[in-house]
Amino acid sequence: MAGFGDLIGMVLQGGLAAKSAPNRLENALGRSGLGESGGMLGQILGSLAGGGHTQAQQAHGGAGMLGGLMDMAKDMLGGGGQGSSQNPLASGGLGALAGALFGGGSRSGGALKGAAIGIIASLAMQAFKNMNRKPQSSSMGFMDNELPLGARPPQNPQEEQDLENTSAIVLKTMISAAKADGQIDQHEMEKLLGKLKESGADHELQQFVLQEMQKPLDMDELVQAIPDEAVAAQAYLAALFTIEVDTDAERQFLNELANRTGLDQGVVNQLHQMVGLA
Repeated sequence: MAGFGDLIGMVLQGGLAAKSAPNRLENALGRSGLGESGGMLGQILGSLAGGGHTQAQQAHGGAGMLGGLMDMAKDMLGGGGQGSSQNPLASGGLGALAGALFGGGSRSGGALKGAAIGIIASLAMQAFKNMNRKPQSSSMGFMDNELPLGARPPQNPQEEQDLENTSAIVLKTMISAAKADGQIDQHEMEKLLGKLKESGADHELQQFVLQEMQKPLDMDELVQAIPDEAVAAQAYLAALFTIEVDTDAERQFLNELANRTGLDQGVVNQLHQMVGLA
């Protein structure tokens, strides 16, 4: 059964993402983000060229976001084609991955369900690493030499609950960000709900999304639900994939989200740089 982590991918493909989201994701997967020297995604996708396995894969069984991206990359870059002889982090490969993650299509839907929250968590973790610091009071498994929850499967019931709670917050933030310039119109709601149904979301989850879209933007409620700086970074990044950030209302939403959750300005700058908004 789909959970909140799956819903994040579904709503991004269902039309809630910004028009520039594929380009932002391409930047985030490239040299300015996870694909930078020593970055997690660069190590894992880079191994596709040689068919090897990284230590991270061996430790976590290739599950979660990273396993999904590897499967999708193999499919999209071709087992006997370009991907087998060239580094799949080349711009064309990244563009294909980013386009599939946000554009839908038969080769991307399943991978996206496991990829979206993992990408968001990994980028947030990378932002803190770039600042040479750890987030305060992290509930998302931001540990040395360990992938964050979402990029790796939960190891116990507490981690399962932490991941579900964080995914719910990230989803609520995306929907709230989409309302920064006004309410989500009926056509957008119907389009998104249709995508959720098509993707296998059950009635309860569809109703959750519908209720979140219909109610007015409540910044107090959103901020109070964010427990720590690690989740704040993930929520902020999710908003960057949801809105264009080209209006005063959207910029105010982001500023308030960062300031009221205590998100370090250096981390905010890192997130903007990763998605190409610096």
